[in-house]
Amino acid sequence: MTNTHTKPFIRKLGTIDCGLVEATPVVFGGKLYRFEYVREPHFYPPNTTGTSYFRFVDVETGAATPGFAAGYHLGSAFVDGDTAYAFGVPLWGQDRTQVFCSTDLVNWSDRTALSLPGWGIYNTSVCKGPDRYIMAFEVGEPEELVGKRFTNFFAASKDCLNWNLLPPEDHVFTRDRYSACPAIRYFAEHYYMIYLEAVPHPEDDAAFVPYIVRTTDLVHWESSPLNPVMEYSDDDRQIANPNLTNEQRKGIRTAYNRNNSDVDLCEYNGRVVIYYSWGSQRGTEHLAEARYDGSLERFVKGFFP
Repeated sequence: MTNTHTKPFIRKLGTIDCGLVEATPVVFGGKLYRFEYVREPHFYPPNTTGTSYFRFVDVETGAATPGFAAGYHLGSAFVDGDTAYAFGVPLWGQDRTQVFCSTDLVNWSDRTALSLPGWGIYNTSVCKGPDRYIMAFEVGEPEELVGKRFTNFFAASKDCLNWNLLPPEDHVFTRDRYSACPAIRYFAEHYYMIYLEAVPHPEDDAAFVPYIVRTTDLVHWESSPLNPVMEYSDDDRQIANPNLTNEQRKGIRTAYNRNNSDVDLCEYNGRVVIYYSWGSQRGTEHLAEARYDGSLERFVKGFFP
């Protein structure tokens, strides 16, 4: 029987910045913010601090909060009530993840969230489940742990500050192939996770597109029959930020594109706000925005008819 179900329609708005990759939309104090991992100056020339850092940008006004977490990388953000949390690693592939927390986006405290000697940790994502918080985190090494890099493992917390690794033998996705850049959410007995899948490319070693899976126990996983969530296309090259320079616009027109990665998303005013990266997956990347007209719950469930 032919599957006639239509997957949720994602409307791409286009590029909002060049050289930024990891960004998380969150709602804090009733406002939509874009959490940004501002990379080192050679990746992101507007950064004049000399090192990487994190910040939040008020999407309506464009105003940025003071930078924090200097020297940290691969950030993600999560908001619960009146508290904002940010997670990052001191180096790509480091064995420690740090958590930063604030009630005003200005003053931050931090502590070690996870320390896993010998592990190489990269991207993270956090959500609130029915009785605890869950962190999905991407691990690249050692090979005997991850199989084919990258692989997602999981940790749990009662307070979003103190984290415990869930048994890595079976709480894992997945050792048999590339599976990077997790974004995890919870609705009605299921954890839904968007991740990056490597797929064939007619002129390159691979292309990279986001897939979605779901699970009730973080052990047994169901993949959507409607994957991929989205695909790289010329719609990525639209200009969504009028302040982009002529030089940036030229780069957007001519950039090599084989990638829609680092998807993160939230619900705001009845719509899903999506940030993602497009580009070469070799260092030339652009931050873009997309929307889905409907709730986040409806969006993720729509991939599982």
